[in-house]
Order: sequence, then C-alpha cells, then structure tokens
Amino acid sequence: MFGGTGLYINSLIYGIEYNETKIDEEYRKKLEKEVEEKGLDGLYEKACKIDKEAMKNISKNDKKRIIRVLEIYKETGKTKTELEKMSRKQDIKYDYKIFVTNMEREKLYEKINKRVEIMLNQGLIQEVKSILDKYDEFPTAMQALGYKETKLYLDGSITKEELKETIQMETRRYAKRQLTWFRRYKEATWLDMESGIEENIRKILEVVQEKDEQ
Repeated sequence: MFGGTGLYINSLIYGIEYNETKIDEEYRKKLEKEVEEKGLDGLYEKACKIDKEAMKNISKNDKKRIIRVLEIYKETGKTKTELEKMSRKQDIKYDYKIFVTNMEREKLYEKINKRVEIMLNQGLIQEVKSILDKYDEFPTAMQALGYKETKLYLDGSITKEELKETIQMETRRYAKRQLTWFRRYKEATWLDMESGIEENIRKILEVVQEKDEQ
C-alpha cells in the first residue's frame, strides 16, 4: 500500500471500524472559542490526559484532531483509543503487504518546498478566495494544508512570503509525522525512491513471492 492516511490503513489491516460519532455543535463551538481566546495548548494538554495513546500521533497544532479526541470522549464516555480496540474485528479475511515510499530527508524537503511554490503559481490563492466567496462559513475541508494558511493571507494576517514559508514548514512537519506513523508497522517494506522504478519493483516482487512461499 502506498501513501494514504494512516487511519485508513489501520482500518484495513486491523479491521477497525470508525463509526461516526454524533457531533455536539455547542460543545464544538465552546472548544473553538477557547482556542480563539486562550490558544490551543490548553486543549492539547487536556486531550493528552484523556487519551495519551491517541495523542502520540497528533500534532500540537492539529486543532481539528485535538478537538475530535475531546468530542469523542464527551459523547461516548470512552477514549478514541478504547473505541478503536472495541471495534476491531476477530478475523481479517485477506492477506496484505505494506510498502512505504521514502527518500533522503533533505531531498524530500526540497521537493516539498518546490511543490508549494508550484501550488501558489498555479492559483492556490485564487482557489481559496473563490471558495470563501461561495460559503458563509469556513468549510471543514478547508482546514487542509495550504488552505487554512492561505485564509490567513487573505485575512491580512501574514504576507505572501510568509504564506509560502508557512505552508512549506507545515507540509514538512506533516511528512515527518507520516514517516513516524509508518515506522510503527514492523512488517512494512521501505522503498527508496532514489533506487529507481526497476529496483523497487524487484523488491516488491521479492516480498510478494516470499510471502506466497510461506
């Protein structure tokens, strides 16, 4: 499996069912207001006390996921980690193999920086502006990397150069968190993107054949 969100991988290989939890709009607004008035640190610490295990994979700056940990606990009386353990199925009825693509850190960050410049040159600011003009409220999907930072630029909170640097920095942090997440899969096979396509295909086939022979 290449890339993707870690939660989707967990769902497939561990049989975790992420059931939808009812959203308490009033509670969410209360948490949002607290962030505006006091910052995110307080909620982060609170979430860590409630579900230390889940928070190992959540950044101190990830407001959406921090709030979600608190919402789940308030609504169900159980932590996100407890619900995941309860939802695991008894048997996984298919075989799976995990492949993770990677490259030398400096080159990865260089690619990220260039990608952000391309996004800006291809109209990211205009795209976000058109979405903000269309909706009365800031859509949840707009909390994604690049979009929330662009909103700060459009609000006049940061300069265009700061916008570029912020998106680059946050994307590098995200990439680092993803690599940390995938290192938890001891059975994963890591593919070096600088080794070339043929070498990586050979490595994949070798793992598949070895598994089939067992």
